[in-house]
Amino acid sequence: MGKPSFQQRAGNSAYHDATGVYTHIADPNERRRMALAEVDKAPFGWYHIRLAVVTGIGFFTDAYSLFAINLAVIMLGIVYWQDEVHKGVMPHNADTAIKVATSAGAIFGQVIFGYLADVLGRKKMYGVELMIIISTTLAQSLCGESNAVSVVGVLIFYRVVMGIGVGGDYPLSAVITAEFASTKHRGGIVAAVFAMQGLGQLAASLMALIVVAIYKENLQDVPNVASCSGDCVAAVDRMWRLIIAFGGIPGWFALYYRLTIPETPRYTFDVLYDIEKASVDTRRYRYGKSGNTINPVEQAQVRRDMAKYQTPRPTVGEIFRFYSKKKNGIKLFGTAFSWFFLDLAFYGLGFSSPTLLSTMGFDKKENLYAILKNTATGQIVLICAGAIPGYWMTVFTVDRLGRKPIQIGGFAILTVIFCVLGFAWRGLTKIHLLVLYVMAQFFFNFGPNATTFITPAEIFPTRVRSTGHGLSAGLGKLGAVIAQVFFAPMIKRGATHENPTPWIHGVMQIFALFMFLGMLTSLLVPESKNTSLEALSGEQAEGPYELQFQRSFWGGSVASASDREGGEGMGEGMRERGIPRAVIRGSGGSGGTVDVEKGKWWKLG
Repeated sequence: MGKPSFQQRAGNSAYHDATGVYTHIADPNERRRMALAEVDKAPFGWYHIRLAVVTGIGFFTDAYSLFAINLAVIMLGIVYWQDEVHKGVMPHNADTAIKVATSAGAIFGQVIFGYLADVLGRKKMYGVELMIIISTTLAQSLCGESNAVSVVGVLIFYRVVMGIGVGGDYPLSAVITAEFASTKHRGGIVAAVFAMQGLGQLAASLMALIVVAIYKENLQDVPNVASCSGDCVAAVDRMWRLIIAFGGIPGWFALYYRLTIPETPRYTFDVLYDIEKASVDTRRYRYGKSGNTINPVEQAQVRRDMAKYQTPRPTVGEIFRFYSKKKNGIKLFGTAFSWFFLDLAFYGLGFSSPTLLSTMGFDKKENLYAILKNTATGQIVLICAGAIPGYWMTVFTVDRLGRKPIQIGGFAILTVIFCVLGFAWRGLTKIHLLVLYVMAQFFFNFGPNATTFITPAEIFPTRVRSTGHGLSAGLGKLGAVIAQVFFAPMIKRGATHENPTPWIHGVMQIFALFMFLGMLTSLLVPESKNTSLEALSGEQAEGPYELQFQRSFWGGSVASASDREGGEGMGEGMRERGIPRAVIRGSGGSGGTVDVEKGKWWKLG
């Protein structure tokens, strides 16, 4: 019997046509497992870069919006608190409320979008969160004072809503990237998505610097924030609106790709049980267009065959049942509380920024232009010195060193740094503080800040993966809120004009304890380096047939010469090992075998 011919060749530079390779296998569950194995083996290529950019744009926008408000509140104070009492400085309570609003909204967004992505699907939810961010960013830039409502109240409202979108981006982007990425490069690709935060922070400071330069003529004749009036106030009012509004522009470029992204093959396989649709979605996502059709008859047949393999649906009851199991609950506890302890200190570290800017010489106050310019420039230096190198060090090493060593090692080093800051604060010079701050920023990002984002997207099963990530991220953002609401006022207890932060050393000591606790909870999280998502979830049922087929497939031959005689499927040799005989579909539906050229596994026919 002649060899069957296949019209479609498999693969491209990033993803091989795994579903096309395995269409000859009758058992849909075997086709699913082998197709996912092929996705996991895909070599790194341009396709992965595009995936990281499209998903990472959301994090760029998130970080820009969160960081830009730190610079914008200075300008808001000049515009709306220009009186004898406040003298161009926003009250502390209003400042804190505006900054905390986004983190508070993010808690709800992370949990809600995480759950809905498991129930409704990744595709249906992806893009919704970005539309929320874009629209609320524009709305913030158009806010103003009125007799009915204060500008602070309006900003808080829109930033809470924006926070919901920002929070939703965490589980969606992490899980979608992890489910499309190959095993060998998965950690680096997910880390690259998260590293876009550093670029977003840098862009916010650069935009502020550009806007300040544009309005230099209106600022340089004003000695300080309390003296700004007339044209100066009008210029500053335009400046903060431009800085905020620019944050929504990058999102427009990614919105189309997010709204048109197909469902991840793993979700379509494991939750929808639709093998045929997963095949079409995979090809559509690879090539960026639809050109494949689904055979409804075969689709119905395959879905009926998959019924015997079905896992529970992702409902509230199933999620509670899954995470109430001891081993699963321990994993969730480890990921969630590691993130919680991290964010307590990560957001609290910013308390020392004014001192550091003074150390670097960026506290010069000749005029309003110098004040705003030096603030933006100082932030650029701090970001480039510590945060961005740390992010990208994780990207390039996480798949070699592993998530767990980086996370535990980062927590350990941060424990030492905060101990030095806490117990030796009074003996430290400004140069010492600058060095310790840069080191802390580096090891936050080449450490737990990146790995706590990666791991929850890998270690849970598909049906509850997004919920697990959302719960972990939500607890982390709760830590951020606590740091800003409780610890920020604590450092100013008993403040005087000579010593505005008398309790900062005590807060640093508390942060050292949090870093140590984060190191302990990290021990509960399994290592996920070079391991498939199915193996990490603990629900892999890999049979001997799959192992045999993969070895033959990658070795360059599927069946021996004796196996090909009479069209006997995989032959007696495989049946002797207890491996089920596969039905090989050739052209016209006749039985046959696939003959793959030795050493050329990507060529068929």
